[in-house]
Amino acid sequence: MLSEQSSATVHATLPAVGAAIGEIADRFYERLFAAHPELLRDLFNRGNQASGTQRRALAGSIAAFATHLVERPDERPDVLLNRIAHKHASLGIAPEQYATVREHLFAAIAEVLGDAVTPEVEAAWDEVYWLMANALIAIERRLYAQHGDGRGGWRVWQVVERVEETADVATFRLRPADGGPLPDFRAGQYVSVRVELPDGAHQIRQYSLSSAPGSPVRQIGVKRVRGEASGPDGEVSHHLHTRVHVGSTIELSAPYGDLVLDDTDAPVLLASAGIGVTPMIAMLEQLALTGHRAPVTVIHADRSPADHALRADHEAYAAKLADAAVHFWYEQDAEGAGRPGRADLSSVTVASGTRAYLCGPLPFMRAVRGQLIDKGVAPADIHYEVFGPDLWLAQG
Repeated sequence: MLSEQSSATVHATLPAVGAAIGEIADRFYERLFAAHPELLRDLFNRGNQASGTQRRALAGSIAAFATHLVERPDERPDVLLNRIAHKHASLGIAPEQYATVREHLFAAIAEVLGDAVTPEVEAAWDEVYWLMANALIAIERRLYAQHGDGRGGWRVWQVVERVEETADVATFRLRPADGGPLPDFRAGQYVSVRVELPDGAHQIRQYSLSSAPGSPVRQIGVKRVRGEASGPDGEVSHHLHTRVHVGSTIELSAPYGDLVLDDTDAPVLLASAGIGVTPMIAMLEQLALTGHRAPVTVIHADRSPADHALRADHEAYAAKLADAAVHFWYEQDAEGAGRPGRADLSSVTVASGTRAYLCGPLPFMRAVRGQLIDKGVAPADIHYEVFGPDLWLAQG
């Protein structure tokens, strides 16, 4: 809980900090990478840094946390904290790295806001930072302990099968290279993949596990990220598509992620767009394996049927359920394969008491969430997964 004095100071300075978030973030990363270039090489997403999308994430999450402390002082933002902690644990973040971040972040704030950062203002924001940092450290410590490893559980896995799902999506099926047991996970979780690139950098990305727990292999679906005006081609996805084949080895973290399929007898709705299909397929397979009896509604939106990865799995697992309805939307070539345009739930029946799980671009999830609430689904029963630097923006 934020002290009363600090709360008043943070409340008064939030508008100035919020207005300068972009400039603060730029200065922070410039300082951080100048002092610790290894962090850009081996931890931070170089593609997101190059395009600028990553730079708002850290400062933005702290501002979001501060806003929550001021507006709801008796309630800790556990959803935000848990999501960030799972992401950090999948990267192997260590407690001592929080002090490093604090040093360069507060130096950047002082540079940008100048004389407005009085000792009182710095002390108040320092309290905010360490409330958030210590909460994350505690959650991450518990997550590491669950996997019996101090830092993320990195392990070498071998590709035993590769399937070209679409022109830009490949499924990789993997087993531990040491022949040891597979770690447990829950449907909806993801792993980090760490690869060594030609320049010697070690870059990390997260990919959802796209098969249900209990499978003799672990399965991930990787979409090749093609550079557009906003940034370069995806380094890791390009590496996996062009250099990783049957017999290749890659490093995987232990499984993480707090968007998981609950053990429930309630109706379930699984909504995805694009590569967001991967955790939804794992959940759908899990529902089929456990013989879920209540209604299951499957929603998916994509550019075209040819771009719809794992469509056959979507249909096959749904067909095994006692009561399932499948709805596909395509922006192109929809005739005979689905509905034209973007996902629109206005004509979709949603059973009372439905628990909904969403994964895809933020605009898609916000639109679907709004339609589900209009149909009577409780906001507390709508769960969603966000990857990348937009994670903190999805707390609304």
